[in-house]
Amino acid sequence: MPHLVLGFPSFEENRKLIDTMIEAGAEIIEMQIPFSEPMADGPVIMKAGDEALKNGTTVTACLSFAQKICAAHPETIFIFMTYYNIPFTYGVGKFIEKAKAAGIEGMIVPDLPPEEGSEYLASCDKAGIAPIFLFTPTNTKERLETLSKYGKGMAYCVGRKGVTGIKTKFDESLNSLIRKYKSVTKLPVGLGFGIQDKADVDALPAEVDIAIIGTKLLTLQKEQGNEAVGQFLRGLRE
Repeated sequence: MPHLVLGFPSFEENRKLIDTMIEAGAEIIEMQIPFSEPMADGPVIMKAGDEALKNGTTVTACLSFAQKICAAHPETIFIFMTYYNIPFTYGVGKFIEKAKAAGIEGMIVPDLPPEEGSEYLASCDKAGIAPIFLFTPTNTKERLETLSKYGKGMAYCVGRKGVTGIKTKFDESLNSLIRKYKSVTKLPVGLGFGIQDKADVDALPAEVDIAIIGTKLLTLQKEQGNEAVGQFLRGLRE
């Protein structure tokens, strides 16, 4: 499950990158709608979002792009990731309806606790969009059980404390953390925050269903171009 920031460096480059990702075996693609205060993002994704906003990227443009790319790749699952200010300002119900009409199947809003998201959850339920919540190392088991009760589609499991982009240690402590996550949900488990190479993917515990990769791909695209992203993703499957 690769991640990209919409509007960075442009929507045309987004289209080319998504084509490359799917050709290389991506099955789920996480498209981030940029926001000015991205609390969960590391410096690479934060900078990409900032540049996208400076380039004039809007929510309306992101929705329009999503509609085109989802139609072009009906076999691929597309999800949105953004921060709650985006749907709140746009109008929660309207935003979710537009996302569903565009072909989006899931939503990640990391700064919205489910207890404060009744309108969001109701809108997702009505539209048939899966609200995806983050499981983090600081969550108690009771908190994870609450998140599991509200979440659908998949559980986005964070491999370590902190923001995106810092390498995660793939050791017994991570295995124990994954078992903790898995014990509270029957949803597919995706692991993100820090997967950077094939060795990391090979080291994933058997309980992990989805490898989520963002910062590494943005860095590769910026430094070496889309083909390097494709080669990297193909290499993960060899």
